[in-house]
Amino acid sequence: MKPKVLVIVGPTAVGKTQIAIRLAQKYQCEIISGDSVAVYRGLDIGSAKPSKEEQELVKHHLIDVADPQYQYSVADFQKEAQAIINTKERIIICGGTGLYIQSVLFDYEFVAAKRDRSFDQKYADWQTEDLYRLLLSSDAQLDSDKIHPHNRRRILRALEVLEKSGSSIHSFHHGKNPKYDFYIVYLTLPRHILYERIDRRVDEMFRQGLEREVFDLYQNNVSLHAIGYKEFIPYFEQKCTLDEVKENIKKNTRHLAKRQETWFKNQLPSHFYEVSLQNVDQTVEQIENDIKTWMVTK
Repeated sequence: MKPKVLVIVGPTAVGKTQIAIRLAQKYQCEIISGDSVAVYRGLDIGSAKPSKEEQELVKHHLIDVADPQYQYSVADFQKEAQAIINTKERIIICGGTGLYIQSVLFDYEFVAAKRDRSFDQKYADWQTEDLYRLLLSSDAQLDSDKIHPHNRRRILRALEVLEKSGSSIHSFHHGKNPKYDFYIVYLTLPRHILYERIDRRVDEMFRQGLEREVFDLYQNNVSLHAIGYKEFIPYFEQKCTLDEVKENIKKNTRHLAKRQETWFKNQLPSHFYEVSLQNVDQTVEQIENDIKTWMVTK
């Protein structure tokens, strides 16, 4: 019998953690964090990890499992998450990193070498649009719909895989067959409300000490690629103001929210639920009504 995996995803500030905890308590199961930043120790405020109090309500996995100097990969996540799932009858994955979740749910195989950060220096002076054009002209197998032209990190990874293996980045992982019995809940809000919540969350992160958290990482030569962290680099280099950092984090988080929704619509069989902020119980009940038979069926 395949374990049942309930996946709770959606953009930052939509209320994933609260709803995942409520459902985990209802079905007496544990939660795997599906966030690619929450795995790192010391990246607390910017990653919006569940609080210590929230983690005490329900057991959480794959939070604070790696030092920030370590290049934690999607293959690492797949291996560790599947090892946990395989010991359970049912479990919840809560987070918004699509490829992490996809790699766990399907029979993906990763054979490419680990990312080499020094490779990025080779193209340090290149503009992102020039890198994207180089990738398009070099990789005949590239599925351009899966790599955003502004995603510099992903473009560089595709170039690295191509140069070192001679293969397209899309050729080193394969996964069409589901490993588990899963149900994906994608939480949404009207866009203007979501953007307001994102802005308030970023403001709160600054009040909690985000600048100090990122500066400590920066001083320890930690590579800062995630939204909420990378925007500080020009500030530390005295190329922009702190207000500009805050606005860039808000802008980039809003853009990410749009990309996440599009990705889950196109890549995974997701069920969309609009969160009722006035009555979260209503949203939880709606999800429960849709999954109650599935959740308890052997």
